[in-house]
Amino acid sequence: MSAQMIDWNVAVQTGSRLVRPGPQVSPEEARDVVEDLRRLARVAEGHVRDFTGLEAVGGAAHATVVDRPGWIRANVDGFRVVLEPLIDRMQERRGPLAGGPGGAVIQAVGSRVTGMQVGAILAYMASRVLGQYELFLPPDPSGQSPTGRLTLVAPNIVQVEREFGVDTRDFRLWVCLHEETHRAQFTGVPWLRSYVQDQMTEFLLASDVDPAAMMERLRQIAEAVADVFRGGDEDPDNPRPGLIDAIQSPEQREILDRLTAVMTLVEGHGDYVMDAVGPEVVPSVKEIRSRFQGRRDGGSRLDKAIRRLLGIDLKMKQYAEGSRFVRRTVTEVGMEGFNKVWASPDSLPTHAEIKEPSAWIARVVGTRSLEAAPPPEVSEG
Repeated sequence: MSAQMIDWNVAVQTGSRLVRPGPQVSPEEARDVVEDLRRLARVAEGHVRDFTGLEAVGGAAHATVVDRPGWIRANVDGFRVVLEPLIDRMQERRGPLAGGPGGAVIQAVGSRVTGMQVGAILAYMASRVLGQYELFLPPDPSGQSPTGRLTLVAPNIVQVEREFGVDTRDFRLWVCLHEETHRAQFTGVPWLRSYVQDQMTEFLLASDVDPAAMMERLRQIAEAVADVFRGGDEDPDNPRPGLIDAIQSPEQREILDRLTAVMTLVEGHGDYVMDAVGPEVVPSVKEIRSRFQGRRDGGSRLDKAIRRLLGIDLKMKQYAEGSRFVRRTVTEVGMEGFNKVWASPDSLPTHAEIKEPSAWIARVVGTRSLEAAPPPEVSEG
């Protein structure tokens, strides 16, 4: 690329330095946790396949278990895969960084400073994430490695299960069920990964600002997060723009609706499956869900402010809306009917249909409306 906008090495170094240490465990305990998580990820694969009907490509799950700095490194790798080619394309369309006032700003800030800001955000996130299915990994020259990776953050899982006082086996399997569902989605539905990546690419390329100005906006968000960390308070009558607000142009709204709809579907589907596989699989699932929901809803004022700025509250809303959509659809047309959602991009629900499952059922499945269905259960997620 003509100029590096983010010093990714600095981002990793900063994030790894700032991230809080995990809970204290002995080396023997750490080895046991890693072994247990890898085993339970394989157990989860069978339950997800049997319950959802989705067959993950590659057979039994091979989970990568990481610590907090490991999660930061993995996510920086993913960001580079997605962002660097896009920034190159944006610069080709809109000119080099040095052209215009935006370029002067980003050069003054410097890629190292931007890397520090990104690292600070990753340090915050690294202490919260329990697991994820990493869609975007650096390409494997041999072509043998999978396109994605199921990753579990061991210290965060241990910390939460200790805080909740729940059965460790149940909690770990519960987390694995969610992430294994994502693996089944993105490897078992051949077009889904490329569809999400295409929508992300379109979204960023539709920006009405040059790359330097876009990075300046992102830097401002990072500074706002840092200010909250330092004890600054948000004015409730004049909140600062969040991450999505900062980079959205009018042309991007339609794309964002499609991207939000598909991510709401996959997140909600994961949340639905982790609860719905049944108490015979996770006997204490109701207790876990109740305590976990309290964690999602709670937090200090600082925590809530950062969640809003980084768009985490939007993700929590996606879990709830998506899970409700899946639950109501399966109740009405069964899992086989719901699985028509994976037939093609045209079968995906729109943002409006996520809120009104009967509209999606009428359009895609072609059965009676939800008005005839029993009332849905109250959502716990």
